[in-house]
Amino acid sequence: MYRFLLSRQWVILTLVALALIPTMIELGFWQLHRHEHRVEQNQLIEDNLRARPVPVTELTGPGHEVPRDDYWRAVTATGRFDTGREVVIRQRTASDGESIGYYVLTPLVLTGGGGDGGTVLVNRGWIPAGGTLTEFPDVPAAPRGEVTVTGRLMGDETTEASGIKDKQGLPERQYMLINSAQQAERLDTPVLGGYIELTEPAGETPEPVAEPDHDSIGPHMAYAVQWWLFAAGVPVGWVVLVRRERNDRRAARPEEKPAPVPA
Repeated sequence: MYRFLLSRQWVILTLVALALIPTMIELGFWQLHRHEHRVEQNQLIEDNLRARPVPVTELTGPGHEVPRDDYWRAVTATGRFDTGREVVIRQRTASDGESIGYYVLTPLVLTGGGGDGGTVLVNRGWIPAGGTLTEFPDVPAAPRGEVTVTGRLMGDETTEASGIKDKQGLPERQYMLINSAQQAERLDTPVLGGYIELTEPAGETPEPVAEPDHDSIGPHMAYAVQWWLFAAGVPVGWVVLVRRERNDRRAARPEEKPAPVPA
């Protein structure tokens, strides 16, 4: 009755079904791990945002690579803004997620709060692009004199991590990435690794960078359950097809006529 399962067509179909089951299970666990990573990331962001601010020099220094666990950590820095060597970072989106403009990146020469005479980069916020992209835009003035700023510590941006290409031949004082090593070379002075994303106004502050999303968990758990349901559905579907094939073959078989009764 089930000899058709030994046919070439059914052997291939059965092997494909057997291969799909572990593949779908593995895809489900992959989505589960992405969900767990998102949950952990959200918790890290929330903890660091709510932590008591510490001097930035306690978490980073010249040439230091900011570890992921210190991203978004609340920090303070005391110094004087070096507005003469201020730059802008191109192609950045405003908090509305649509408008394109610049981030204003201003060096802060440390003078107190544990400062050792080094410099830390401060992202003062977003400004619109304006009419032309070949000239330095109008930038709200940073405060003069010694100031203490508060913000989120962020790691250096790289092409590998962000996907943003560091273009050559840009207009003067315009860059694609916020990178302390790049700026240290330009400024010819020790620059602390990473940068501060300003959260409290300092002077005529540009639009503040929005706080990172740490509430949504994404669809990864739903995708994991979906893959596992698919994996469970494969053997069910295989059984349904087998029964349908058996019934079709049975219906197509000619009816057996009863043997004649001898006279």
